[in-house]
Amino acid sequence: MSPVMLDLLFNAVQETLLMTAVSGLFSLVAGLPLGLILVMSSPGGIAENHWVNRSLGLVINGFRSLPFIILLVALIPVTRFLVGTSLGTWAAIVPLSITATPYFARVAEVSLRDVDRGLIDAVRAMGASKLRIVWDVLIPEALPGILSGFVVTLVALIGASAMAGAIGAGGLGDLAIRYGYQRFETVVMVEVIVVLIVIVCGIQWLGDRIVARVDKRH
Repeated sequence: MSPVMLDLLFNAVQETLLMTAVSGLFSLVAGLPLGLILVMSSPGGIAENHWVNRSLGLVINGFRSLPFIILLVALIPVTRFLVGTSLGTWAAIVPLSITATPYFARVAEVSLRDVDRGLIDAVRAMGASKLRIVWDVLIPEALPGILSGFVVTLVALIGASAMAGAIGAGGLGDLAIRYGYQRFETVVMVEVIVVLIVIVCGIQWLGDRIVARVDKRH
């Protein structure tokens, strides 16, 4: 590979990691509270509210039902309003964050629902507030599952970021399309695939180690 292509590949890796990290962080910060609200407002939850639960569930399901490529195009006006352009790495972060947040919210919800109901009832019987139950019971007990779900979300974002390259978002997907596909440079396509596999395996390996360490403390 020529020095020029190596430089392009290095920059593409950086752009992909940036898109994944920022949108992943946003999905964690926004998705976890949404998952908590879904669990808390569900029937029998510590803050049961049928209207909130159904309304929020419908919104989340609505965003999750949209294929990413359609959401990517539909959000172009929003993206242009927020970042001033619909092209480039930062422009791709907007739809990536929006598609990852409801996905992670549902993943977090599943982990939070698995927390022992008896433990929650025991803490409630001792007079603990809802906030105390969330911080001292729900999140700590569900943490291994939440972290595992976050790793899965990051891996999904790697694939979505590559897809975003189809509309000039940058990253490895853009490199594969412009050089591997449009210019028929098979070597570039293969190298992008290998790099993507390495990144995904690296994220999964690191995530598994972190989850295993957290799980041991439980």
